[in-house]
Amino acid sequence: MEIILKEDVQNLGYKNDIVTVKSGYGRNYLIPTGKAVIASPAAKKMLAEELKQRAHKLAKIKADAEALAAKLAEVSLTIATKVSSTGTIFGSVGNIQIAEELQKLGHDIDRKIITVGAVKEIGSYKAIVKLHKEVAVEIPFEVVAEAE
Repeated sequence: MEIILKEDVQNLGYKNDIVTVKSGYGRNYLIPTGKAVIASPAAKKMLAEELKQRAHKLAKIKADAEALAAKLAEVSLTIATKVSSTGTIFGSVGNIQIAEELQKLGHDIDRKIITVGAVKEIGSYKAIVKLHKEVAVEIPFEVVAEAE
């Protein structure tokens, strides 16, 4: 079933993308929650007209995302956390901690667009921030033991 996304859906697509999904996922989740509409020929025409009218706005949004990506590319984070005697972390470091550290540096980034692998030990890692469907930036961060 073809649908038009009305907002960004992680691991599926971005707003105004036409994607193919299984009919149960579309009819039981995406459409009732307002995240998508059925991609009928009339809806596709309306989408094309809307995108044509908003092309300059989309270019500005992408340019803003690229400017923010340039600023974030220079950022390197250090996250202090509680560590056991063997060097493993109590809990884990995730996108929430990275968003908080970026907030301290003055970058207001939504934690939902930050992707981090499983961080369970002290060391150096990379987080990916997807600012736009065509703009993503890697942020290196280091996990260190918290000073007591």
